[in-house]
Amino acid sequence: MGFEPPQRLVRALGEMYGDAAAADWLAGLPALTERALAAEDGLTVERVAAPGGRSSLVVLVRRADGTPAALKLAPPVAGPELERAALEHWNGWGAVKPLDTPEPAGAALDASGALLLERLHPEVSLRSLPEAKALLEAAGTLRRLWVAPPAGHTFETVAGRTERQSAGMRAAVEADPELAPLVDAALVARAELIEGEPELLLLHGNFRQSKVLSGERAPWLTVGPEPLVGERAYDLARLVRDRAEDLVASPGGPATARRRVKKLAESLEVDQTRLHGWTLFRAVESGTRALAEGRRQMGEVNLEFAGWL
Repeated sequence: MGFEPPQRLVRALGEMYGDAAAADWLAGLPALTERALAAEDGLTVERVAAPGGRSSLVVLVRRADGTPAALKLAPPVAGPELERAALEHWNGWGAVKPLDTPEPAGAALDASGALLLERLHPEVSLRSLPEAKALLEAAGTLRRLWVAPPAGHTFETVAGRTERQSAGMRAAVEADPELAPLVDAALVARAELIEGEPELLLLHGNFRQSKVLSGERAPWLTVGPEPLVGERAYDLARLVRDRAEDLVASPGGPATARRRVKKLAESLEVDQTRLHGWTLFRAVESGTRALAEGRRQMGEVNLEFAGWL
């Protein structure tokens, strides 16, 4: 299959994993895609979803019986096996549903790191709706995902993930000491939140409006989890920051940000103080990581948002 991966994917993989690692995976992507397509008899390619995501290639395909589907391929470092485990546990409840694949096709797909998923409409996300409506739909979708994790799971915990992220935040201060006040405040908030974490539920891990796509089986379904287990406030915190670039350009941005924390906490029955703390931590972490990856504009937007809190 001859194709050029979307440039958005090429750039993002280089930023996240380094140019050399990204180049290695991208060089093997055509052969990997061929193996995944060959795993199930009768799969035919329609097109590559573009501009696509920042961490995976999505190929729109049809099965032998004509059923539309999406074949998703991601590098091993992105944890496709954990995404599969989470999607299988949700089994279509609020999220895109993995398609049943009889053996040996299922084993072959697993070996290639590919996921065969129900087809959604990749060009229609919640970001296409007015902000108030989008937040309402997003909150309702996210609520469905918060379930007890499967027995014997291997998902990372919020405590574990944020401990790793904290190291990068400290490194950012070494590179730019002016970041110290925001980073210190975020790390203090994290320490207090981890000490009193009230629940261990399965979380999406990277939930935002662009991760909720229009579907046929349900109006809106979530895609692209980076699953972990922990409290709901951590998951909701990323949604608070959605469309931050629009808020930064608005004179009422700071007040709107604070209202979002209150409104989302009340609508989803999440402790407002904990949501505020995780929103601060996640905004600072995202901002410092973006700066380290060379995405200066996005880094500054996230850090300005964090400063409003």
